[in-house]
Amino acid sequence: MTLFLQLAFLLSIILLSAKMAGYISIRLGQPSVLGELLVGILLGPSIINLLNLPFIEHELTETVAKLGEIGVLLLMFLAGLELHLGEMRQNIRVAALAGLMGVVFPVLLGWGTGLLFGFGGPASIFLGLTLGATSVSISAQTLIELKVLRSRVGLSLLGAAVFDDILIILLLSVFLALQGGAGSTAEVLLILVRMILFLAASVMFGLWALPWIVRRVAHLPISQGLLTISLVIMLAYGIASEAFGGMAAITGAFLAGLMLARTPEKERIEIGAHALAYGLFVPVFFVNIGLSINLREFQAEALLLTFVVTVGAVAGKWIGSGWGAKLGGLSMAESVQLGAGMISRGEVGLIVASVGMQNGLMMDVEFSAIVVMILVTTLVTPPILRGLFAREKAKHSARAALPANEIEKENESEAH
Repeated sequence: MTLFLQLAFLLSIILLSAKMAGYISIRLGQPSVLGELLVGILLGPSIINLLNLPFIEHELTETVAKLGEIGVLLLMFLAGLELHLGEMRQNIRVAALAGLMGVVFPVLLGWGTGLLFGFGGPASIFLGLTLGATSVSISAQTLIELKVLRSRVGLSLLGAAVFDDILIILLLSVFLALQGGAGSTAEVLLILVRMILFLAASVMFGLWALPWIVRRVAHLPISQGLLTISLVIMLAYGIASEAFGGMAAITGAFLAGLMLARTPEKERIEIGAHALAYGLFVPVFFVNIGLSINLREFQAEALLLTFVVTVGAVAGKWIGSGWGAKLGGLSMAESVQLGAGMISRGEVGLIVASVGMQNGLMMDVEFSAIVVMILVTTLVTPPILRGLFAREKAKHSARAALPANEIEKENESEAH
């Protein structure tokens, strides 16, 4: 079987399995992403080991992973397209506080956990940094399905994820520089300046140049020219985000969507990008998270560490981001929802943990615990979010049926 036929075989199995699992998940009252994540674990090395079948070449594992990375870029691009820069600006205080507290709490809990289990200082700090990472792509998909992405919680959540990404990358860069003996104040400032310059340049280019470019291309007599230039812009923003801004490519893709959301061609771009994303790349991304996890390698001696790390990861984000959101002005119910949306670590947690392994800051036992933590936080986030929003919807429906004086009393009690 040629390499192309092997890839075609893998993609057909992954796509069909993802859509079937997503359908079953929806029928059971859960977001489709939960089924896609679980079927990835089923197809992965934990059970079936699809990518290591005798007739599959090993290099295709990397190919599938790269297709999945395009999927997460498209997912965040679509999330940005659904929003408006003005809406994000209105929620910047909530986003900043939720993002900040969503990093501080987990990092401190992870650092304390490392010291408790006898890790060295650097290893403990790195464990904290791993817990501080977040993957909002899982939550974004769930909020899109629930049609609440443009709610105060959805807008604040995406903004908080951007702040979280900036802060955790900055902390990680500074930490690795210090470990390498090159952590001067000038280098730390350089990292921060790069991030600020990238964000400023991205917004300015998006406000002034992108509308003109998109408008010109939209009138050219070429097939799908508008979609093509939009994808090029998304990829260019993603490349610039990593290469020049020192941030994750998903941040750049989100910014590209946010900028293009201001153009009159937004709906045409969204229709094309949505079909491409959910027809091919996004299902591959979600399934590939499960394909990259091998539960057979879990070490029994890491059981207690895994439990403590997982509890700390969930509590750190939920309490930290939730508290930050409350300080920013969200209601208690909204703060709880936002905190829950920050729980998932997904592919971002795996990337940070891999950096630790490469730099000798994390041994097999810790890595095993981190992998299970990432799996648990990624799986529990969609059903928690769905449950919280369903509960709030039911509460509003019940309140709507109450007399006016009863509603007033409830409002007074909530204010206190």
